[in-house]
Parts: sequence; C-alpha cells; structure tokens
Amino acid sequence: MSCGDEHETDCGEVLDHLYEFLDSEMPDMDRDKFQHHFEECSPCLEKYGLEQAVKKLVKRCCGHDDVPADLRAKVMGRIDLIRSGQAVPEHDVTRAPTAPQES
Repeated sequence: MSCGDEHETDCGEVLDHLYEFLDSEMPDMDRDKFQHHFEECSPCLEKYGLEQAVKKLVKRCCGHDDVPADLRAKVMGRIDLIRSGQAVPEHDVTRAPTAPQES
C-alpha cells in the first residue's frame, strides 16, 4: 500500500512493521520515525487506527487467559526463525510431541 506521496519512510515499511510499533517492540528511533510518518500519511494513520482498535478488542475479549511460558517460548522461537530467514519446520512447533501409539 502506498498513498502515492513521497515520505522519508516508505508506507510499505511502516505497514510491514505496524505490529512492532503497536506492541512497542522497536527501538525509540524507529518509533519516532514511524510516528512522524503517521502524522503526514493519512492512509497509514487510518490503517494504524484500525489495527489498534482490533488489538484492543481482542485484548478485551481474550486477554484474560495466561499463556503458558513454554508455548510463548515456542512461538517466539518460531517468529525468530521466520525473521532470520531460516528454514521453518513444517510441523507445528507449538504442539507438544505425541507419543507413538502401540498397536
């Protein structure tokens, strides 16, 4: 997505990292850069507002359950693999391995 205007930070970059911005999981320098982009780009600001509203709704409806630490570690490990460009296992790493059944 692009609004067609020239920006210091490209709309695509902003939208690719929108959840990192929403979750405050980026360096302050990048947060400032993204905040400046939202101030001058209404389509990205609108997308930000929509995603922020969805995130709040999900938190309100589903945010009361604690996530098991081992599941969180597995999910974060998979995210790290994806971000680093490494091969991601085909099997679901979030599920515990099942013991072979005897016949």
